Amino acid sequence: MQTIPQNVFYVIIAVIVVVGLIVVLMQWRRVREAQSNVEFLAKQAELRKVELVEKDLESKRMMGNISLTREEQEKLSGIRKNTSDLMQKAGYLHSEINERVNRLEVQTEYAKLQKLLTDIEKKEKELEKKGKI
Repeated sequence: MQTIPQNVFYVIIAVIVVVGLIVVLMQWRRVREAQSNVEFLAKQAELRKVELVEKDLESKRMMGNISLTREEQEKLSGIRKNTSDLMQKAGYLHSEINERVNRLEVQTEYAKLQKLLTDIEKKEKELEKKGKI
């Protein structure tokens, strides 16, 4: 078996260490970039939140400045009442639909079970006839 000279062995080890250091440094750089990107995105999200809050406050302030006449206020309250009534009706109709669907499902299942029962009774009769013969 041929032995590797001592100097060549050290050179190979040094090359492996250098390659390893390069890989580690590249990964470290990627991690730092990712961290800076995350920090940047977090700050952007925070700024966006502040903008949204400012817009919300501005819209509330604008709504507070709007003064409606008595007739317009009555129309607005009528619209709100109609909306409330429609939502109640929609909820009632939705529950009614669900109840009818459940009833139909039960009736369908009952019909299937009835058919299965008649099939079983027919098979029992056939087996009884075969057993008697």
